[in-house]
Amino acid sequence: MHLQEKDPAEEVNRLQCCINDLISLLALPAIWSGNEPRQIVHILLDALLRVLRLEFAYARLKDPVTTAPMEVLRVADTCKLTVPLHDFGGMLTSWLEHEGNSSLRAARNRFEEEDISIFPVPLGIQGEIGMVVVGSERADFPSQTESLLLSVAANQASIGLREAELLIEQKRIANELDRRVTERTAELAAANEELKRSEERWRSVFENSAVGVALTDLNGRFIATNPFYQKMLGYTEQELQSLTFLDITHQDDLDHNLLLIAELLAGERQQFQIEKQYRRKDGTSVWVWNNVSIVPGTERVPRFLMALSEDITLRKLSEEALAKARSELTRVARITSLGVLTASIAHEVNQPLSGIITNASTCLRMLSADPPNVDGALETVRRTIRDGNRASDVITRLRALYSKKEPSPECMDLNEATREVTALSSSELQRSGVILRYEFDDDLPAVIGDRVQLQQVILNLLRNAADAMSTIDVRPRELVIRTEHDEENQVRLSVKDTGVGLTPQAAEKIFEAFYTTKTDGMGIGLSISRSIVEAHQGRIWARPNDGPGATFSFAMPCAPEGIADTQSGIHQTDPAKDAA
Repeated sequence: MHLQEKDPAEEVNRLQCCINDLISLLALPAIWSGNEPRQIVHILLDALLRVLRLEFAYARLKDPVTTAPMEVLRVADTCKLTVPLHDFGGMLTSWLEHEGNSSLRAARNRFEEEDISIFPVPLGIQGEIGMVVVGSERADFPSQTESLLLSVAANQASIGLREAELLIEQKRIANELDRRVTERTAELAAANEELKRSEERWRSVFENSAVGVALTDLNGRFIATNPFYQKMLGYTEQELQSLTFLDITHQDDLDHNLLLIAELLAGERQQFQIEKQYRRKDGTSVWVWNNVSIVPGTERVPRFLMALSEDITLRKLSEEALAKARSELTRVARITSLGVLTASIAHEVNQPLSGIITNASTCLRMLSADPPNVDGALETVRRTIRDGNRASDVITRLRALYSKKEPSPECMDLNEATREVTALSSSELQRSGVILRYEFDDDLPAVIGDRVQLQQVILNLLRNAADAMSTIDVRPRELVIRTEHDEENQVRLSVKDTGVGLTPQAAEKIFEAFYTTKTDGMGIGLSISRSIVEAHQGRIWARPNDGPGATFSFAMPCAPEGIADTQSGIHQTDPAKDAA
């Protein structure tokens, strides 16, 4: 068998063409450099159609972002195929699934009226990028050289597509970074602008505030103060920066202030409020209400104390004036209440004075007798002394109720104090037809209080009860004074009448200043009584009776046992019995 010899010139020409085709395919990266994947695929398919003289070239790329693949079909001008891209891709997909993607074998298929050799070329090692499918009318397609050229082109395209994907990702990342930088820059600019506006607002508030603002370090040394704070204390800002808040705090408030600051620095509290006195530069004092807090610091900004100071000197002066006025009003009310007892008091004093005169005259007659009746004279002298002491007791009680002395707390028996008051009021109560009845607890604990003030409360309750029964004619005008040991270690005194009664609404308001149910009342008696009782850590209230009338009560703490025991030897008298 003889082998057909090849023409050397033809073989050289074929090799030269092969080299030219290879060079053309190797030059493709320079053409598609910087282009997007679709443009790379177009360039690749056009080059394959031209170099390999194909009928068609089809590419399908996997899109990593979307689920739909990207398809491109290039058909030679001489090809008679008219199948649309979507249908063409479907036919190739069916063929590839039937043959298997891994079988890189040529196959002869019929497309429309044409028999075409089809050859698949994967893009990427396992076809992860996509697939190129080429077709030629030649039955021997592809030759060994054409397979080599297809492999080179596929490798070049895979590299180009990878680079394009990386470039797209780089652009995406760069765009994302640009977007984020732009947004962050805008945010920082807005934040800086807001910070600037906040600083301007803070500076405006700091400079123009009607409240003193001071910043100090943790040792209390002033860092910054606003004009109001400086004016309030009479110092310049420079002068204050050489001082601490301890230097200007009044000695009386220093220990308490230091205790609160220590708790603040120890984290036991976030802030505190305190009323204190500052010493001004000129030596005078100013009362302030301080709200002090500790501001959390950072690595660059240390912690410091922030104090808001309100000048309350005028309020303090007003409170002192109000307390003085209330004290004076209490005294006036006491005198007013006693004014109506003038006749009763005169009767109480007149009785012993009459007795003194009568006894003195009797004594003279007994001594003038012949012989003198010395025993009878001695007895009349004793009666004279008794009546003199009686008048003295009445005057002493009267002077105590009229006095303007400061409150003087003492350990006292509430039963005894009540009897002293009723002794002064007994004549008036009798003329008003009031039947007075005592229901005293004989084992009543002592209390600590100002005797005169508490007697004023009792006197006011007695007068109100008598007034409430002044128009009652259909039933006895009975007034009951009861003392008892109340709950929570307290003593209670109640005044119960059978008068016109009290509505629940009036019971809620009757202790308010200037509220009265009387046509000629001022409405201050019960208000003052409440102030006195509350000053003794007690409470006062009123309630309607189940039957006619109302009951007014007040309760106050018992005296501590140790103090009460030392007063157990106090002599208790009964003025009501003495007056009899």
